[in-house]
Amino acid sequence: MMFALSPEQTGFASVLHGFLAAGRRDLTALGVDGVTDPADLVVLFEELGHHAVEGPLIESLVVTPALGVAPGSAAFPPAMPHAVQAGRYYLVEGDTVREGTPTAELPSVDPSRRLFPLTGGAVVATGVPATRAFDLGVLTCSAQLLGLGRAMLEMTTSHVLARTQFGRPIGSFQAVKHHLANVLIGLELARPLVFGAAVTMSARDVSAAKVATADAAWTAARTALQVHGAIGYTAEHGLGRFLLQARALRTAWGSPSAHRARVLEAL
Repeated sequence: MMFALSPEQTGFASVLHGFLAAGRRDLTALGVDGVTDPADLVVLFEELGHHAVEGPLIESLVVTPALGVAPGSAAFPPAMPHAVQAGRYYLVEGDTVREGTPTAELPSVDPSRRLFPLTGGAVVATGVPATRAFDLGVLTCSAQLLGLGRAMLEMTTSHVLARTQFGRPIGSFQAVKHHLANVLIGLELARPLVFGAAVTMSARDVSAAKVATADAAWTAARTALQVHGAIGYTAEHGLGRFLLQARALRTAWGSPSAHRARVLEAL
């Protein structure tokens, strides 16, 4: 089966890219808070990842609307035990949503992504589609990782074409080409898994997409850092925020090992 974006989805991605490339972050101006179709959400979140947009985007734009509660951040113990900083918090226990009260802040590898354990309070809603909300969180996290990986590959490709050694761009060396080719292969193999999961929304397919995109983005991050060298470690270089976000989202919404186990259980 071939997965291809519709003309409307391609146009949406193009408009969103231009909007974010111009430095705008007021997403409600584009009406993205009304996007609910899983495939459209993948298009949206891949582009958000491509620009490393910060904030509790998955939680506020996807998960809490799927739960039928006001936008905020939700924790799903034990799979997602902590909540990302937001204006409102929820604790999801089975098909029940409770008000959440954040306790002491936990350290995060990404300074822009603050995490809090929650204690449950009054019941907000019962009989909610918690499993689907969680799977939508996993799916959109996968799309973000795909976009992050794509951006890091683009940055690294530009770098190897500009950086010279021995009188030649380092991108002309075969060893560098092989590393970048491996990144591209990983991302291109992960892409149909993400869109396939958006079509089926089965636990197996969603988890398979998360494993593939986490691995692909991690490979892109490691390669980008290796090729950029010491400058890639600096806070002043633009690569840093992509590295940190990829590292944080790799284990967000379930670790790769947890999702591999979920795929195995479904076989």
